[in-house]
Amino acid sequence: MKLSEFNFNLPTELIAFYPAENRDEARLMVVHKKTGQIEHKVFKDLLNYFDEGDTLVANDTKVFPARLYGNKEKTGAKIEVFLLRELNREYKLWDVLVDPARKIRVGNKLYFGDSDLVAEVIDNTTSRGRTIRFLTDAMGEDFYKLIDSLGETPLPKYIKRDVEEADRERYQTIFAQNKGAVAAPTAGLHFTKQLVKRLALKGVEVCPLTLHVGLGTFRPVDVEDLTKHKTDSENFNIPQSTAERVNASLNAKKKVCAIGTTTLRAMESSVSSTNRLKVNSGWTDKFIFPPYEFKIANALITNFHMPQSILLMMACAFGGYELIMKAYEEAIKEKYQFFSYGDAMLIID
Repeated sequence: MKLSEFNFNLPTELIAFYPAENRDEARLMVVHKKTGQIEHKVFKDLLNYFDEGDTLVANDTKVFPARLYGNKEKTGAKIEVFLLRELNREYKLWDVLVDPARKIRVGNKLYFGDSDLVAEVIDNTTSRGRTIRFLTDAMGEDFYKLIDSLGETPLPKYIKRDVEEADRERYQTIFAQNKGAVAAPTAGLHFTKQLVKRLALKGVEVCPLTLHVGLGTFRPVDVEDLTKHKTDSENFNIPQSTAERVNASLNAKKKVCAIGTTTLRAMESSVSSTNRLKVNSGWTDKFIFPPYEFKIANALITNFHMPQSILLMMACAFGGYELIMKAYEEAIKEKYQFFSYGDAMLIID
């Protein structure tokens, strides 16, 4: 398929700047793959679509406050430093993006706030990418506490407002355990502990896996021929307990629902020769677009995504291109809220 086939016009007023007041009271569009039926519900109605023996799989990655603001030595120019990933813990080496990049060269030092945190630029990686080394005596957990105190919740740039204290909690799922994401796995933002308990009472288990979401998830696709697009690698881990539960549900012909495209991608990156989920950890650069035959999940919870994004392509691969694009037309007509803090879609048979 071509990039242009995933374009659509989104009115700017449908971009959610804030989440629903209560997580599980966001709107939920239910899309039935077999019949093409589209229902309009509230997220906590999710309970009605799952039964005993079904499994939901959540991404338990934890967002860290990845956006820092520093000042360049000598000039004092304000520089945004976006932490992408830790390269070496001992030497405190990080891959970062800097803005404005034209001012930052190898050898420059950056000073952060009133703290003793200083960073030195040691390499250029891309036009905006740099490798930096933090110069501080803080080690281990003390270093991360320092980053926590100085960093800002990394809301996507399309949320055009200042970051607020409430975002620290709301831009984090209730499943968040393993720190390492620079963006939230947004489908999970709609879950509450109460909803998970109600699912458990029905015999529906929510199991974790980890995929640390990187900025590659949001990087624009700039080639018309999708077979030529390369996605960034993201680190993932699938524990044994999750693999066992998922496979038990598959063997019993029950639902296995991926909570979000990041979860879906992790599971599809770890399929056994018998089309079952296998215990695994490592890196995945898997790029899924139509047509694609999914091996593990048979249901998907996802948000409403940006035009021409790899997340929209994955949703279309899962639900069928024509049906999902029709659902997006319906979502715009019905004024659903889009993107990270927006409403949700459930795609089921």
